[in-house]
Amino acid sequence: KEEGIFIPSGCGGRGSCGLCTLKVTSGGGEYLPTELAWVKPESQAAGIRLSCQLKVKRDMAIEVPAHLFSIREFFGQIEEIEDLTHDIKRVRIRLLDPPSIQYKAGQFMQLDVPEYELSSEPVSRAYSMSSAPHEEGVVEFLIRLVPNGICTTWVHRYLTTGDKVSMTGPYGEFYLHDSEREIICIAGGSGMAPIRSILADIERRFPSEPALASRRCRYFFGAVSKRDLFLLDEMQRLEKALPGFSFIQALSAPKPEDEWQGETGLITDVVRRHLGSTSSEAEAYLCGSPGMIKACISVLRECGIAEDRIYYDSFG
Repeated sequence: KEEGIFIPSGCGGRGSCGLCTLKVTSGGGEYLPTELAWVKPESQAAGIRLSCQLKVKRDMAIEVPAHLFSIREFFGQIEEIEDLTHDIKRVRIRLLDPPSIQYKAGQFMQLDVPEYELSSEPVSRAYSMSSAPHEEGVVEFLIRLVPNGICTTWVHRYLTTGDKVSMTGPYGEFYLHDSEREIICIAGGSGMAPIRSILADIERRFPSEPALASRRCRYFFGAVSKRDLFLLDEMQRLEKALPGFSFIQALSAPKPEDEWQGETGLITDVVRRHLGSTSSEAEAYLCGSPGMIKACISVLRECGIAEDRIYYDSFG
């Protein structure tokens, strides 16, 4: 990072996302147990290492993938912070230097957190952008408060409008693939962010790209109770604007006062009921916790969707 080379790390160096793999050609030494969960035997034979776990103790030679040299550091100013739910904030950042960014809808940035009472050193955390590429000069995130989370606590309790921030990116392989297949989106909580970005990008593009208009898109969004739902007006507007789009929301534990008449149960159960075995030619886009993603992959495979057509970024 000091040399302007930014390696992706969704988990902030905790060894739980597997995004920071690099090829080490000499000086790496033996593999650590914390690397083996992420580096398969064939990759080990090629010298692939998990860089956040590999300490530099001797001269070492590494190969950095060429595309990472296009990732850079951005400086911006907090333009707006909005409470969307009791534990999710929308954070909008005006870019200052450089004043614009090019990215694909669905990608993520690493937001830098300065030293403060919960962290004795600066750290960074990965957040998907909820803004769309055509929104010039800004990036936007949906950040859910995680108990004792270093970055989320800083955002929710310390960050204010007008503050200066830094971040790096864009990162990730999570973006809409060009095809004619049906699109299945599944998310929960702040996992709304990259899906919202992709949908906003589709809305922007589809009048001039007829192939997009013909693609069916079903978005399954899971929440616990009614207070965890948000951006419903925007989703309803998109249902009217995009001919093939439908938004299916489900509550896993609605409260009596919610007077909920919609889908209930875990989002995986709702997906299973809706898809059945009729969606084998679809492709799926997932954003949520590792446990949710794992469960969704299992259900989607039951429904006949090949795993190489199930897309997600692992933040660990």
